[in-house]
Amino acid sequence: MRKIKVIVSGERACFTRPEMKAERVSYDVPTPGALEGLLKSLYWKPAMRYVIDRIIVFNPIQFETVRRNEVKSKVKLSKVKSQMKEAQEWKEGKITLIQSNPRIYTSEGGERTQRSSMILRHVRYGIEFHIELTGLKSEREMKECDPQIKHEEEFMRRCRKGQYFRQPCLGCSEFPACIKLVDEFSLNEIASSNMGVHDLGFMLYKVRFKDHGYPINNDWEKNIYSDEAESLFYRPVMENGVIDVAKYKEMMKC
Repeated sequence: MRKIKVIVSGERACFTRPEMKAERVSYDVPTPGALEGLLKSLYWKPAMRYVIDRIIVFNPIQFETVRRNEVKSKVKLSKVKSQMKEAQEWKEGKITLIQSNPRIYTSEGGERTQRSSMILRHVRYGIEFHIELTGLKSEREMKECDPQIKHEEEFMRRCRKGQYFRQPCLGCSEFPACIKLVDEFSLNEIASSNMGVHDLGFMLYKVRFKDHGYPINNDWEKNIYSDEAESLFYRPVMENGVIDVAKYKEMMKC
């Protein structure tokens, strides 16, 4: 099992506390679930998963408050499902035009609202992680000698070339992230304010779907997945700027 190390940086970040409702307030440090999503922006397959082992917080933890225009409501799930159904029928040649196009017009009905967010600024993190196989392999992957090495090499190749299929972000899509592959971390670059022992309290670890990636109808061609999920929390401690996620996730709670 290979340990892969990357440096993630950005001008701003927001890892929202779930207990906050209308106004967003960021955690002091990123959650493992958010970092997994960031890595998936570069490369992901159902046959693999990312497991965060360590988080290194290099820059001082600094907050700033901003106000942004947002929308009050969400696109209805029924409209999204209707568009997905029409897209499938269009692909099969049953219809020639997709009618549904779910959207929200902010200029109508007072949908636009201004909300405050307490976010992080000038962040720089080191992420050490490894890749595990999920067992959800295609027939082609099962014939390969070592699919784990294949996934590791593919991730590192895409990271070196700066390739991604979705812009990596730091918690919110409007906060883009820069990712750089490294051999080792320079721990002497950790800010002095991050030294010592800092109890970060209970934090969200990740949101885990109950289907674990398996179609609930056992049909991989016309797969249907569960939308039920559970929130997992853990209580990490940052020691001299380093969070040993592998150690503290043993205290994970539902």
